[in-house]
Amino acid sequence: MLDQKLVRNELAFVAERQKVRNLEIDQQQFESLELKRRDVQKRSEELQAKRNASSKAIGQAKAKGEDAQPILDEVASLGDELKKAEAELSEVQQSLSALLLNMPNIVDESVPAGNDESDNIEVRTFGAPRKFNYEPLDHVDLGARGAGLDFETASKLTGSRFAVMRGEIARLHRALVQFMLDVHTREHGYTEINVPMIVNRDSLAGTGQLPKFEEDLFKLVTDNDYYLIPTSEVPVTNTVRDSIIDVDQLPMRFTCHSMCFRSEAGSYGRDTRGLIRQHQFEKVEMVHIVKPDESWQALEDMTSHAEAILKKLDIPYRVVVLCGGDIGFSAAKTYDIEVWLPAQNTYREISSCSNCTDFQARRMQARYRNPETKKPELVHTLNGSGLAVGRTLVAVLENYQQEDGSVEIPEVLQAYMHGQKSILNP
Repeated sequence: MLDQKLVRNELAFVAERQKVRNLEIDQQQFESLELKRRDVQKRSEELQAKRNASSKAIGQAKAKGEDAQPILDEVASLGDELKKAEAELSEVQQSLSALLLNMPNIVDESVPAGNDESDNIEVRTFGAPRKFNYEPLDHVDLGARGAGLDFETASKLTGSRFAVMRGEIARLHRALVQFMLDVHTREHGYTEINVPMIVNRDSLAGTGQLPKFEEDLFKLVTDNDYYLIPTSEVPVTNTVRDSIIDVDQLPMRFTCHSMCFRSEAGSYGRDTRGLIRQHQFEKVEMVHIVKPDESWQALEDMTSHAEAILKKLDIPYRVVVLCGGDIGFSAAKTYDIEVWLPAQNTYREISSCSNCTDFQARRMQARYRNPETKKPELVHTLNGSGLAVGRTLVAVLENYQQEDGSVEIPEVLQAYMHGQKSILNP
């Protein structure tokens, strides 16, 4: 959530920055509510002062033996007026909060303007796409061997956009998870964390999924306000909600493997084949909790950590900075890492690494005690995929496929596969 004082005092600046997202905010609506808030708040303070003065006069009248009833009546009347004013002030504050809760983060000045993913800007690339002397198969056709990837059975069990994995492909998927966790914990200094895959409304509001994006979530039919997580970013980041963190604990780096659940509302017809866009998938997530002056370097570090996985797997990829029209609600700046998929002859997103500055922290009231001022101040939060496991599996299958339909196992994964060097052999 944006700082209400910032929006109040620099509304024109906020509106200008939101235009980078192609978003026009209703300045008049905010100004009208803010004017009303100031008026009601001033009236409340005046009524409170009058009531305090009258209450003091009651004691003075009684001390002098005077009739205090007229003053008592005035205090009662002022009390009724004050309750009405406070109720009105609360209503205005709720309206302002609703506006702010639905207003996205201000994008950093380095974020380019643009409408959609076609306007994202390439930052760097790694590796050269492999040249095939035959028509490469996509992961669906490769995985069909031995029903290693079985979408038909998954559809029978649940519905569309689910998958059953068997045998060597299931093992390779599990190997990727373990490999990613080992790299992040052993080489990049992350603490592994295991969190619930069901969260409450407060957690989703804290990271920005609610109230704006409820249609993208799976809500449980229970007496509790519970949802399946769309990403472990939600529970991991919320571990510091309503906390004042000791500065010595910063920076915090967490990595977490979890299932993720998304309704993919509005994406019908897009990427319906295979594992690219599923309702249930797995990720190894990265979350940083840092001091404000460290967050931009943390974004570069986090992105490099996600890249390290693909470098070790020796799979071509590119890094792009998202334009204003493609960036997420809570992010001030995002790098997407896009992996090369031979069957599609294009790069596809496999990780998004975002600096959310103090946007989520303000919603969560996640703070640290500044050693210089001795006062609590908001932390900065960052999150990124390190990586999306299913899409990494797709990239391995397609980039390491052989003409006979077998798939070589990247050298760094062979130890996790008990020395096996290839799968899906004829």
